[in-house]
Amino acid sequence: MSVETITLGCRLNFAETETIARTVPPGEDWVVVNSCAVTNEAVRQTRQAIRHAHRERPIADILVTGCAAELDPQSFATMPGVSRVVPNAHKLNSFAANDVMAPAGTHSHVRSFVAVQTGCDHRCTFCSIWQARGPSRSFPFELIRDAVAREIDRGAREIVLTGVDITDYEGGIGKLCQRLLAAEPRLQRLRLSSLDGVEMDEPLFELIGSEPRLLPHFHLSLQAGDDMILKRMKRRHSRADALRTVERIKAARRDATIGADLIAGFPTETEEMALNSLKLLDDCDVVAAHVFPFSPRPNTPAARMPQLPASIVKARAARLRLAAAERRVRWLDSLIGTVQPVLVEFGGKGHADNFAPVQVESAQRGDSGTARISGRIGDHLTAVWA
Repeated sequence: MSVETITLGCRLNFAETETIARTVPPGEDWVVVNSCAVTNEAVRQTRQAIRHAHRERPIADILVTGCAAELDPQSFATMPGVSRVVPNAHKLNSFAANDVMAPAGTHSHVRSFVAVQTGCDHRCTFCSIWQARGPSRSFPFELIRDAVAREIDRGAREIVLTGVDITDYEGGIGKLCQRLLAAEPRLQRLRLSSLDGVEMDEPLFELIGSEPRLLPHFHLSLQAGDDMILKRMKRRHSRADALRTVERIKAARRDATIGADLIAGFPTETEEMALNSLKLLDDCDVVAAHVFPFSPRPNTPAARMPQLPASIVKARAARLRLAAAERRVRWLDSLIGTVQPVLVEFGGKGHADNFAPVQVESAQRGDSGTARISGRIGDHLTAVWA
C-alpha cells in the first residue's frame, strides 16, 4: 500500500500535491492527481495521466483535484478508477482536517516550494484559472514563516515562494520577503516564482539591489510584446512597462536573469503583432521562456474572439520557441569559463543562482559552493568545484 502523486501545471500544484500526500492515512492505496487547466493540452495530459495510472495500478483509488477537476468535475468523476474528485477549496484537507488556508509546501527536497497565496482577482481574457481558484487569498505571515521553517528542518536549502499571483500578496511581496529573511536566519537562498511586473513593490526592488539571499532570477508574466494584444488580453501593463521593469531589475542587480511566459497566436494577432512579441525576447533579455500556443479555454472572453487558424498558432509558437532556445544557448555558452554559485539538488545536477542548470562533477545532493563552468551539454552546463 502506498500513495503515488501525479502533478501537472504550476509550482503551486507541486507544493499542494505533497501536502495532500502527507495526509493520506497509512496503509491506504491512493493515486493523487493534481490537475491543470491552463491550456487544453494540460487538460488532455491530465486525462492521459489518469488513464495511465489506472492501467498501472488498477486496484488503487484515484483522487483527482486541481483546476481542471474544479472546472469540469463530472467528466473526471466518470473516468475509470477515479474514486474521488476534490474541489480546490478542499484539496488540502482531502484526507485530514487540515486548515485549508495553511500554506502548502514540498518536503524532502533540497529546493522546496512554499505557497504564500492562492486565487486571482484579475480577469485576463485568456485565463480560466481565476474561476478554478477563486479570489486572491494571502496566507498569514506566521503560517508562511512556520512552513518555511518546517521545510528547512526537513533539509531544504532553498525556498521558492509560489502561488497563483504572488505579487498580489496582501501587504506586498517585497515586505513579505523582508519579514521572512529577518525572521528565519537559516533561510540563505530565497527564490520567487512567476511575478506580475506591475505589482512588484518598492521593498522588492530594494531587496533585489541589496539582499544576496534573494536569488537573481526573475520570471515575469509578460504574455505578449504588442500593446494591442496586451489590451485584448486585459493585461495591466504595456510593452514599455515590461521594458521598464526589466531595466529596473537589471539596474538593481547586474547579474539578474529574466524568464518570461509568452502566448503565441492570440486571437486577432497579426504578423506584425507576433513579431513584436518575438522582439520582446531581445528587448527584455529573456533567457528562460515558457511559450504557450494560444488555447481557447471555455467560458473566457478570448474564446469568443476571432480565432487564428491552428496552423498559424502552431507556427508562431514554434518560431518563438526556436528564437528563445537560440537565445538560451547563447546565454549558457557565455557562462563557460565563469565561476558560479551552485546548489546541487539531485544526481549531481542543480542550478546556479541565476537559475542556469548545472551538473557538477562528483557532487552530491545538497552540496553547494562555487563551481567553475567547463562546458555545455544540451540544455545544461557542466562544472567542477572551484
